[in-house]
Formats: sequence, structure tokens, C-alpha cells
Amino acid sequence: MTTTLTGVPTLRTNLADYAVTKAMKDGRVSSDIVNLDFCGPTPAHNGFKAMVRESRFDAGELAIVTFLQAKAYGKPYVLLPAPISGRFQHHCAGYNIDFGHLDPKDIEGKKVGVRTYTQTTALWIRGILRHEYGVDLDKVQWMTLGDGHLAEYRDPNNCERLPAGSSIPEMMLKGELAAALLGEDMPKDERVRTLVPDAQAAAKDWFARENVVPINHMFVVHEDISKQRPDVVRELYRMVAESRNLAEGVPAIFPPIGLEANRKGLQLAIDWALDQKIIPHRLSVDELFDDVTGSLG
Repeated sequence: MTTTLTGVPTLRTNLADYAVTKAMKDGRVSSDIVNLDFCGPTPAHNGFKAMVRESRFDAGELAIVTFLQAKAYGKPYVLLPAPISGRFQHHCAGYNIDFGHLDPKDIEGKKVGVRTYTQTTALWIRGILRHEYGVDLDKVQWMTLGDGHLAEYRDPNNCERLPAGSSIPEMMLKGELAAALLGEDMPKDERVRTLVPDAQAAAKDWFARENVVPINHMFVVHEDISKQRPDVVRELYRMVAESRNLAEGVPAIFPPIGLEANRKGLQLAIDWALDQKIIPHRLSVDELFDDVTGSLG
């Protein structure tokens, strides 16, 4: 980290445009004690690898799965209890009905595409398939396009790399993949069905039972900033919270802000990441935070 932390520091920040970050990005929420240089790439997830491998950013958003791995492998970032994005994920596994009906368990023994095995959407939908529908994830051949964000990490043995330039949506539509785990990239095609039957109703039912909205990205900060300038970290949290309050068009059900409000969702992410061989050992929710960030809100 190269930021000078005396006076009013300028933090290299990787943060995309969302409803909840808009007021921070357009200057309606600003600060007298910290400046944010929004120098990250578009889309922001293209900066996650540089963040955890090279500490290229001082602050910003990070996928929760990437953060859990970063914490497990000793990278110098701490979590703020401030989700930036999240949603229900039940609709994120799809298949082409032209090649026959698929129930969730039918993907066992078949090839299923996913951009990277460690993608956060993939963690959540795989967990749903396993815990709600009894799918044995070890019996699925996961076909991936890329590696994870952490250099230390290796995919499980039942992952196979697709040729460079492959299109997972296209391969799913052609029947070369039995199904695909896709977020916004799910083809808008009348032949595509969700692997989870009646996915929206299933998500609603799941929320009624679990009271958790799966988190995608959360705000993180370099540990040096937290150690040297706790006032700046508290200010970042205030800015995120204020920007959220000014947001328009946020779904009615969105991940909450604050540690205790997110404890159950974070615990679930840890449990499922360990179960899916994404993190090498168990973490506790509390160790994701430090003394400064754990007391926010």
C-alpha cells in the first residue's frame, strides 16, 4: 500500500456504480477527512485479482468469496459490515429444455459451466442445489473458463478448464453443457429454464425460512488504514451507510448493514465455502473484522 495516511489521505478505490454507491460516486456524499480516487476498472470484479495479489487498491468492494479466501491466505484486508451488492440466487442455474427436462439432481455425472469455480454466484447456487435439493456437488464436472482470484488456490479435482474463448451461455444452448451457473449472463432465450423449479417462489420460501439475502460484494479496506487511521475507516462506513440511505431503486429485500444483521449470512458463506473446498480451513465471522470495523454500526 502506497497511500500516505497523514492529513487527508486519498484512497485508491475500486467501486462500481450501483444504486447504493451512486451518492458516493457522484459527490452527494463526501468527506473532509478522506478523498476517494475511484480508479478501479469497469466492471469492478476485473480489479479483484489485483487487489488481493498486489494490494493495488486501498479500499472498495470485494466479492465475499474472494474476501474469505483472502482472509484464509493472510491477505492484508479487513471487512466493513457494509454489503454493496446481493440478491437471491435461485434463478442462476439454467439449462436448455430442448435437450430434455432436468431436475437439480440430474446434473450429477454431467458437465455444468461456470465462469470460475470460486465465483460468488456459483457458491450460493451450488449451496442451494446441495442443501435444498440434495445434489452431490462432487459428482458434477464443473467446466470453468478461468482461475480464482487468489494465486494460492487450486480448484477441486472435479473442475476442468474450457478452451480459451469458449462461451458458456452458447455451449449451454447447444447442449454441449448440461447446465450453466450464470448471473446476468443467462441467455434471454425462451428455451432456457431454471434448474431450481419455480426459482422465484423457491427464493421467497427460502428467505421466509432463513431470513438471509445472499451477499455478493462487501466493502473492504487495507488493514494499514484501519490500524493507522481508524477515523478514516469509520468515515468510510458513514459514507457507505449514507449513500445507501439516498439510494433509489434498491430492491425491497437487500442485504442489511451492520455486523450482527449480517452474521447469519456471513456464517452461511463461510460454511458453504468450506464445504465446497473454496477455503482451506474454517473461519469465524468475527475474525473477518478487526477491532475498528467490528464495532461499526
